[in-house]
Amino acid sequence: MDILLNKLRDIELRYQELEGLLSDPQVVSKQGLYQKYAKEHSDLTELVETIRLYEKLKVRIAENRELLSENDEEIRTMAKEEIPVLQKEQADLEEKIKILLLPKDPNDDKNVFLEIRAGTGGDEAGLFVGDLFRMYARYAESQGWRVEIVSSSPAGGMGGFKEIIAQIDGRGAYSRMKYESGTHRVQRVPVTEAQGRIHTSAVTVAIMPEAEEVEVNIDPNELRIDVYRSTGHGGQSVNTTDSAVRITHLPTGLVVTCQDEKSQLKNKAKAMKVLRARLLDAMIQKQNAEQAQTRKNQVGSGDRSERIRTYNFPQGRITDHRINLTRYDLDSFINGNIGSMIDALASHYQAELLNKQG
Repeated sequence: MDILLNKLRDIELRYQELEGLLSDPQVVSKQGLYQKYAKEHSDLTELVETIRLYEKLKVRIAENRELLSENDEEIRTMAKEEIPVLQKEQADLEEKIKILLLPKDPNDDKNVFLEIRAGTGGDEAGLFVGDLFRMYARYAESQGWRVEIVSSSPAGGMGGFKEIIAQIDGRGAYSRMKYESGTHRVQRVPVTEAQGRIHTSAVTVAIMPEAEEVEVNIDPNELRIDVYRSTGHGGQSVNTTDSAVRITHLPTGLVVTCQDEKSQLKNKAKAMKVLRARLLDAMIQKQNAEQAQTRKNQVGSGDRSERIRTYNFPQGRITDHRINLTRYDLDSFINGNIGSMIDALASHYQAELLNKQG
């Protein structure tokens, strides 16, 4: 703990230094520098506040130990009873400090692109794509995030989707949503099933951090851009101009299409954003795969071939297979109340990292 305490003192000193810098007129006049220091200050605030609470508890425990030698028996009894309570609080804060000191995912504060695709299961899988999108949209709304559909491909005549892509804008969106990447399995009786048999379908979810141009450099010469006329439900023309855009990244073969906007320029801009996010995501997946060679069973490795969760409607059950957590509040969950599941996944991932750090 001595090494940790020295590190905490250094953090406290840096925090005080930042407070001084943020009130320095020369720093305030330089917007880029001010923003850099303001972000570092903001990132350290929770940790520093926890450190200060920890230090106060240490003082209170020391004071109570001194009271154990008092002549007054009532004071000694009160001090003796309070010490273990304070020690428990101290241990909890120590654990919180260790978690706050874990290396932060550089993408955690970013907006995300959410891609949901129908897998096995035909129309039923397409309907579940819509269910999952509504679930995530409602969760995003509860967090105060903004959701915008980038593109969608209707499936069949029952209101489902082959694929839906949306951008979710909000502070910390990736830090919460990143655990949702993977294969989601649904077990329920389809509306078209006359004999009441349960069908199993699968949907894949991809959560990708929004990429800045400086992070992913795309050579325009490596792109093939096709434009065509947008089509909507039932093949009806959305408009009479070639506004839909298909971008193919030749080196990787990645294809992005966007036709939801009436403007070709807007569709192209949206498609480029999605392409940039997919390329950054591919880099992250590659890094995770390399790390997983030495760190087996890594939570959040992002392996999308892996079934991560089952939604069993007849039993009202959701099971997350990564952490063996089962809940029986499917109706509430599918309506967007997924926060406690994400909390459990985040805690598990943090525990894994703490164990690896020894």
